Amino acid sequence: MAISRREALALSGLALASSTLSANPESKSKKEAKSSSLTDYKAPLPDTKNPRVVVVGGGWSGLSIAKYTKLFASTADVVLVEQKNQFISCPVSNLWLVDKVELEYLTHDYLQAARKNDYTYFQATAIDLDKENQILKTSNGYIEYDYLVFAPGIDYDYSRWTKDIAFENRLRHEYPAGFMPGSEHLTLKNKIKNFKGGNFILTVPAGNYRCLPAPYERACVIADYFKQKKLNAKVILLDANNSITIKEEGFKSAFDELYADYIEYVPSAKIAEIDLDNKVVYTEFEEFEFEDAAFYPQVRGAKILERVGLAKDAKNKLEAHINQLTYEAIDAKNVYITGDSRPMGFSKSGNTSNIEGKYVASLIAQKINKTKPLKWRTPVTSCFSAVSIAPERAIYIYTEYAYDKNTVFSFANTISSEDWKKDGVVNAESIYDWADALYLDMFDK
Repeated sequence: MAISRREALALSGLALASSTLSANPESKSKKEAKSSSLTDYKAPLPDTKNPRVVVVGGGWSGLSIAKYTKLFASTADVVLVEQKNQFISCPVSNLWLVDKVELEYLTHDYLQAARKNDYTYFQATAIDLDKENQILKTSNGYIEYDYLVFAPGIDYDYSRWTKDIAFENRLRHEYPAGFMPGSEHLTLKNKIKNFKGGNFILTVPAGNYRCLPAPYERACVIADYFKQKKLNAKVILLDANNSITIKEEGFKSAFDELYADYIEYVPSAKIAEIDLDNKVVYTEFEEFEFEDAAFYPQVRGAKILERVGLAKDAKNKLEAHINQLTYEAIDAKNVYITGDSRPMGFSKSGNTSNIEGKYVASLIAQKINKTKPLKWRTPVTSCFSAVSIAPERAIYIYTEYAYDKNTVFSFANTISSEDWKKDGVVNAESIYDWADALYLDMFDK
């Protein structure tokens, strides 16, 4: 259903209010008050006498929770609140950037997922929360809930690079990171397709960011694309970390053996300044000129969590303030927070969020069904990364997680396949098998 002019204006107003609130979530501007007043009506959803479970965010975690909550607790009325009108996958998108898959392969239908799995897809933006009365306010009205799950993903944190909002906006618009699917990816693909030569800068943020291997994979596939085009070009990968954060053996050997003339890998490259007018990046020790770039800053929890009072402090990247074994919010009854906004040291990846979502769905179903409490179950990270596109070759890692008495999480039962010469072709074929299986799991019955 097409949104009305009123709703469109509300959404645009909310975007402005959200950016203002991110700096000071306690402030109440006139524009915010006006936007909030637009939610003082009930969302156009049927009444129900059954327990209502509302899931905010239609990513890998949210989709899994919506489907499996309904599967595990058939009496539940499940509503997925998502602002986008279609799903575009971030996993596998690096291959789309270099024409190895079509956009249709990454794009999926929320309505199909809802129809096949007997829940409701409600297109709206979550904007506020009444914890006491268990009401979620959205751009299309308020929703009363019995259980609420936030799976809102990440936001970028440019504050380590600049405090200037105008400069941040230039980075976002002219050199987007390309780790939130949609226009960022389209811009990045156009940059790659139209590149004529010179230095193309990519960055790797410090800390736990969305998809640890993805920046290294992206460097490989872009370098291979430039190599196939015989461009006089180089990918300069500025890594804020001391070394490659994951699959180090596989990526390092690919950099050295496949792309010695096309990739310059720079570890411990903390960016001190970016001069966009003269196209120079200054690190603590060096400076790098560039013809084009995609700057990936550090990540933080989605701003909606800060706005509704469910985020930790800035020291903790404003990620979710939750019980790390049950995902329950510390300061809100029957509210859960999952996916890439969680604070645990799990990989911020699609497979991890999918498995985690099933566990959280089982926790909610346990309460609805009034069955005995469940033991903690580890999420699983299963991840393939391309290192070349002609021919297609990839490396692989599988890991589970464990925690100590202080609830500090670490890798457990890790298996990797990083010899791309020996296993690269088989691993590359498995990328598509993996994606097919996960897309089927989230969008089909």
